[in-house]
Amino acid sequence: MTSANEEQAEYWGQSESGTKWLTYEDHLDHAFAPVLDLVLNRADLSVGMKVLDIGCGTGVSTLAAARSVGPDGHVLAADISQPFLDRAATRASEDGLDNIRFQFADTQTYSFEPALMDAAISRFGVMFFSDSVAAFANIAKALKPGAQMTFAAWGPLDVNPWFRVPHIAAVKRLGQPPRVDRYAPGPLAFHDLDHVTGMMVQAGLSDVKAEAVALDLQAVNGVEGTAALCTRVGPAARVIAHFDGDERDVQAIQKDVTAEFHHLQSQAEPHIPAVINLFQARRSE
Repeated sequence: MTSANEEQAEYWGQSESGTKWLTYEDHLDHAFAPVLDLVLNRADLSVGMKVLDIGCGTGVSTLAAARSVGPDGHVLAADISQPFLDRAATRASEDGLDNIRFQFADTQTYSFEPALMDAAISRFGVMFFSDSVAAFANIAKALKPGAQMTFAAWGPLDVNPWFRVPHIAAVKRLGQPPRVDRYAPGPLAFHDLDHVTGMMVQAGLSDVKAEAVALDLQAVNGVEGTAALCTRVGPAARVIAHFDGDERDVQAIQKDVTAEFHHLQSQAEPHIPAVINLFQARRSE
């Protein structure tokens, strides 16, 4: 596959930072379960539908969609990382789901069969395109006229402690890495609702809707376990990698993150407040 997004393909398929998501798969699936629930509830999948799962990762969204559409339905799961796809296929086999096809693809450019899909979904899989307008237009080609796409992306940094707290702790310990364009491909690229909906309109989509949804991410092994996860995966991990931080740095950052996460707790059950941007649009009739 020739990808228009070679940097992301290398990061998610080959780099140590990207493939950490395989190591922490269960923890990340647990933490982000409320986000997947949000996507599936809004997508309103039903038995017999054909669904495109964009940036399927290690497959949790794909498996859930496959169960929703049942044996008479079908899910096409696309991702730019072959290691993720291999793991997702193993999970599907273990769960006895045979209504799924996994496709190694850059969704921005891949030639999907046109006008086949009844819906497209994504949980955190759409923020990494080098040309989002082209990607939206290409996804739309795979949908039947009038079919809907539903995807979740992270809201702004300042209302998402999952990113903000570890980043601040890592920068305090190691320094500020080079700044990047706030709209560049990455986890927070779709933080601005108006910016993204503008690109969706430009791509020719109709009935474009966007909403900032407040929810709680689930803690993983308490506040301490969640802090450990956020230090190993995400913005702190990128800062640590940039400055060649060692285990002492990791532990110091994790300690600071744990303290800050404890301050966020207002319920008996540990949680991390978050704001998720939920986008929906349809292929024009």
